[in-house]
Amino acid sequence: MKRTALTIAFSLALAGAAPLQADPSSANTKPAKPAVAQAKTTATPAKPAPPFVPMDPLTAIQKANAYFNAATNMTGDFVQIGPDGKRSEGKIFVQRPGKLRFEYAAPATLEIVADGLSVAVHDRKTATKDIYFISQTPLKFLLKDQVDLASDVKIIDVKSEPSAVTILVEDKATFGGTSQIKLVFDPVKFTLKQWQVTDPQGYETLVSLFNIDLSKKPDPNLFQITQERLLNTNN
Repeated sequence: MKRTALTIAFSLALAGAAPLQADPSSANTKPAKPAVAQAKTTATPAKPAPPFVPMDPLTAIQKANAYFNAATNMTGDFVQIGPDGKRSEGKIFVQRPGKLRFEYAAPATLEIVADGLSVAVHDRKTATKDIYFISQTPLKFLLKDQVDLASDVKIIDVKSEPSAVTILVEDKATFGGTSQIKLVFDPVKFTLKQWQVTDPQGYETLVSLFNIDLSKKPDPNLFQITQERLLNTNN
């Protein structure tokens, strides 16, 4: 339909641009001037794009370390795709070392808060709160004071493509067993765009980041966990 409409419009435009015919009954009618042939132009061929050169894996790891160690503060938006394909979104706040908060927008009812020692997963709907040590979580190395991927986790693979640089790491010390984390960076600015966590049971969760601000310091109150944390961790 769209192609047909464009064709009709183009035909009408040609009809409107056609020269008018002279009226032979008019004495004042002057013969039409012959059309001046337009000079032919030769299109300049486009220059081929330079061949893609993959980034050296060691360079990619060094750039990732530099990004994390410089990003002591972070605020922004996130979109999460869970293992069941369900989409959630909300706000993310990070203050390294150790502090993180995910605020999920409705209809989700979760809040995830790390206060530097523990991580609380609070479900507002059920009024439950599960507490874990940061050392049990798959993203603990991202909250360290100094990040060194080669020392903190096992690097499985590094891929460099025109659209992204991906670093796949493995952490054997997470809650329930071994987890894999895929970190996806912008190849030009080398900022973190996504991460994907595969838990010990093989379930995958994808988090994409948007509107990231590394200059704004989050409110410290965002990372507070109530006294309930101490009661739960002592049980």
